[in-house]
Amino acid sequence: MIEKLQNYLPFLQEGDAWILQIFAIVFVALLLDYFQKKVLRRIKSQLERTPNLWDDAFIHAVIKPLSVLIWIFGLSIALEVAGLSNALKIFEVGTVVVVAWTIIRLISFVEENVIQQQEIKGKTVDKTTADAISQLLRVSVIITSVLVGLQSLGFNISAILAFGGIGGIAVGFAAKDLLANFFGGLMIYMDRPFSVGDWIRSPDRNIEGTVEKIGWRLTLIRTFDKRPLYIPNSMFASISVENPSRMTHRRIYETIGVRYDDSKQLPAIISDVKDMLTNHSEIDTTQTMIVNFNKFASSSLDFFVYTFTKTTNWIKFHEVKQDVLFKITEIVEKHGAEMAFPTSTIHLENEVLLNK
Repeated sequence: MIEKLQNYLPFLQEGDAWILQIFAIVFVALLLDYFQKKVLRRIKSQLERTPNLWDDAFIHAVIKPLSVLIWIFGLSIALEVAGLSNALKIFEVGTVVVVAWTIIRLISFVEENVIQQQEIKGKTVDKTTADAISQLLRVSVIITSVLVGLQSLGFNISAILAFGGIGGIAVGFAAKDLLANFFGGLMIYMDRPFSVGDWIRSPDRNIEGTVEKIGWRLTLIRTFDKRPLYIPNSMFASISVENPSRMTHRRIYETIGVRYDDSKQLPAIISDVKDMLTNHSEIDTTQTMIVNFNKFASSSLDFFVYTFTKTTNWIKFHEVKQDVLFKITEIVEKHGAEMAFPTSTIHLENEVLLNK
């Protein structure tokens, strides 16, 4: 065979048969990769037509890693033909990496499918918990694959774990801030003071916005002017966090003043305002409701309105509040009274004659 090829390839020597073998191995790997992609694409197109999302997640997770596995297998055989003694170890480590990659991809696709199915059913999705579980699974897969890979390379895992116990103390001191943020993130996942999508604020710090992501080190908050705010997780262990997204009602608390000249109409005004709130469709009458004369102000007789709306939506709340305030204005005007505003009265001791 080599003698015939030497007629066409004069540079080919008698001991160069391994070149042809490597060429054949690469060619076979190329063909396998081509056909597996073609087959998996057909299977993928068929599975996408079915309502089952789990088979879609599996086929999406396998496509790319399988291609890499074929090339790792071909490369290891080619290196063995070339005389490399560690070719088998390369294949073992490469297989571990590909399997770990496949499982991580499968975890990500399963997480997306679980959230998607819950949203389709109209159920509330706790994205924070789903993200926490998926991240823990990914970390577990990565740690396991690293240990298996080291074992395949001939390292003593027991000695590595023993050294990790001793070295962990030094690492703990060196990376105490990183560990504090990690455990802070763990506490957020366990205590759930807020979730992704919640509007939070802290009276202790200048923090207010919508939670976009909760990581193991940082929490991303999008402020209302659309700037990203990155908060180390350890900070949440030492500050108070208010979560308005979990409020049950929104409060209307307003003070209205009428003129001193309208003091006789004030009791009827207060009574009508209270009746209006009681019959308002957006006011929750099971909550505290107060409409009372409050104080003698410098230029007005003040009464206050204290009540709660059924909605917690920020936009709708302001629409309800606007409607309530307009109706209070109509009640005041209906009784022939007027809203008060700051005025001053000047009393002159002697009569002043105006020149004509």
